[in-house]
Amino acid sequence: QVQLVESGGGLVQAGGSLRLSCAASGRAFSSYCMGWFRQAPGKEREFVGVISRGGGNAYYANSVKGRFTISRDNAKNTVYLQMNSLKPEDTAVYYCAADQAILVSTTVREYDYWGQGTQVTVSS
Repeated sequence: QVQLVESGGGLVQAGGSLRLSCAASGRAFSSYCMGWFRQAPGKEREFVGVISRGGGNAYYANSVKGRFTISRDNAKNTVYLQMNSLKPEDTAVYYCAADQAILVSTTVREYDYWGQGTQVTVSS
């Protein structure tokens, strides 16, 4: 069992930056691939990015590639999402999720544990 708590969301102007954090407790954090997803009002939850267990590999949705960066600190049981050059279309609730699989996944249903989400609002 893993408990995930996101923080760092808020209101930012277009072009600004935010860094989200996701703190994990429970079983060995380093045994999970960690993903970030987001859900805008009236839309399905969508993949943002994922980082491998050891942090050596990260993959991103095309919509955020080059602007967002995922990192993790296994000693602190925390994964981060650095978001730069934010756009109004990035407005959503952002969720972190943990996946016990060895290979990273971009699919919502593959993830075993989810945080409660944190709101990110980008004003134009």
